[in-house]
Amino acid sequence: MGKDLGKKLRDGGIRGYYKFSSFTQKLARAWASSAYSPQGLKPVTSSESPPIIFSTPTKFASEIAPYDYAGKNKVPELQKFFQKSDGLPVHLKHGLPDQMLYQTTMALTLGGTIYCLIALYMASQPKNK
Repeated sequence: MGKDLGKKLRDGGIRGYYKFSSFTQKLARAWASSAYSPQGLKPVTSSESPPIIFSTPTKFASEIAPYDYAGKNKVPELQKFFQKSDGLPVHLKHGLPDQMLYQTTMALTLGGTIYCLIALYMASQPKNK
């Protein structure tokens, strides 16, 4: 009879209720009432919300002082400064710092070009054996 029971269980002939056993860490047979009750869930003991720990007082819009986030609009002044016709290009209008950045950029560009040309020349020469 034990073989028949095992075969019926494997084939699905005997339908039953199962639940996870925390002791054996496997599925075990159970009654319908215990199989349908959720495991590990506790009933709610209190329905009131916990007290707020970090609460800030509510301020109304009339109480808040206006704050100017943007500050003064400097765009018209900068437009006048950069659109002056003094013969300088826009990227050199701020004086010495702009000139140093421009000259450094040009020197690095020229140096990189020369380095690339030398590397191409060396790569094009056959190796002596």
